Amino acid sequence: MSGAYILVVDDEPDIRGLVQEILEDEGYKVATAENGSHAREAMRERRPDMVLLDIWMPDVDGITLLKEWGESGDLPCPVVMMSGHGNVETAVEATRLGAYDFLEKPLSLAKLLLTVERALERDRLQQENQGLKSQTSQPHEPVGKSGVMHRLREQVRRIAVHDTWVLITGEPGSGRETFARFLHSQSSRSENPFVKVAVSAIASENSARELFGSEEDGQIHYGIFEQARGGTLFLDEVADMDAEAQSHLLGALENNAFVRVGGSEPVPIDARIVAATQHDLSQKVKAGEFREELFFHLNVVPLQIPALREHAEDIPELLSYYVDHYVIHERLPYRHFDMRAQNFLRNYAWYGNVRELKNLVQRLMILSTEESITQDEVESALSAAPPQETAVNPMPINFDQPLRQAREEFEKLYLEYQLNKHGGNVTQAAKEAGMERTHLYRKIRSVGIEIKDRK
Repeated sequence: MSGAYILVVDDEPDIRGLVQEILEDEGYKVATAENGSHAREAMRERRPDMVLLDIWMPDVDGITLLKEWGESGDLPCPVVMMSGHGNVETAVEATRLGAYDFLEKPLSLAKLLLTVERALERDRLQQENQGLKSQTSQPHEPVGKSGVMHRLREQVRRIAVHDTWVLITGEPGSGRETFARFLHSQSSRSENPFVKVAVSAIASENSARELFGSEEDGQIHYGIFEQARGGTLFLDEVADMDAEAQSHLLGALENNAFVRVGGSEPVPIDARIVAATQHDLSQKVKAGEFREELFFHLNVVPLQIPALREHAEDIPELLSYYVDHYVIHERLPYRHFDMRAQNFLRNYAWYGNVRELKNLVQRLMILSTEESITQDEVESALSAAPPQETAVNPMPINFDQPLRQAREEFEKLYLEYQLNKHGGNVTQAAKEAGMERTHLYRKIRSVGIEIKDRK
């Protein structure tokens, strides 16, 4: 992961300088700190991709710093400890606190470089794995051989070369996230994180904290913008952002920097912003529901995703793609749609777009008993499906109330379900919900759920 940003913390100038020189020769970007207080300041200024941390320093020892950085959950990046006076107990304690490895001084430069490479690679693979789990049904490249899809893919490839912000519009289920991920994969940021944020899940009272992070009692929590550093930040359904969050986001985009809650120093933005919505934001602006300045900032390059009915010739290929997907990923028996079924589906309205098609394929592959899926089976499955593929599970939510209150009720039901499902294990619930564990903890507290009741 050449180009990664590494923080070297050591009170010995010779070691600090040597390690910096060696790492820079390998193509890494390196910052140094001569003691614990300088290390804290460096962590405030910029979130590193990795830290090489000395244990014994004159002001604050490395173990104390390790505890501080991991107190709110996982460490913000891989940490490798260094010491010339280490012992087994110290190494065990460092590992227990989340350190990736422990290097003894005098340092073996070959081992140092190998450890750095492996730590960064493991962190990259973990991020990739989390991303893959959140997009198991997302094609690597949008599926379809129609002229519409061909032109759209070429347009995305051209946009990807330039580091501009993009506003993706289209009906629900049309593939906005798929194209956002495709844009990221074609860009120079492809090796860095793709961070998806459901804007409606950002609590208004904590919007600044969740977007920009915080500094409290020496603890640094990195917000969404810093989690996406170097990569792409995908703001899904941005029209749902409330006025306060819009104000915070606009201020950051205007200054190309932000200040963490409780902090004082600006942190530069280093992420491509890709926003998506099913709404016409220009109409939202006219109605006074969305800030005009924010709309202009986000709408640098507009990208319109067509409804599935506008490229119905791609339906056979999409059917085949999702059949293969469920055979491979869910080990369902292979089935195929006969010609009459395919012709029928090419003329279906598809109000739920590609998402509705995907759900239909899964349902029929589970319920069908023959290798060939017929038109009669398709019609039966469609007639039994909820209108426009809306929620299958009825929820005890009162719809005769403001959207914010209904959303809060849903979030509480959803989080209770995930915690019950995983026996109160917040780490597992966070993985399934696609959230940072610390973010989930805050959300659980904000809706009044007691975790201990689920264990």
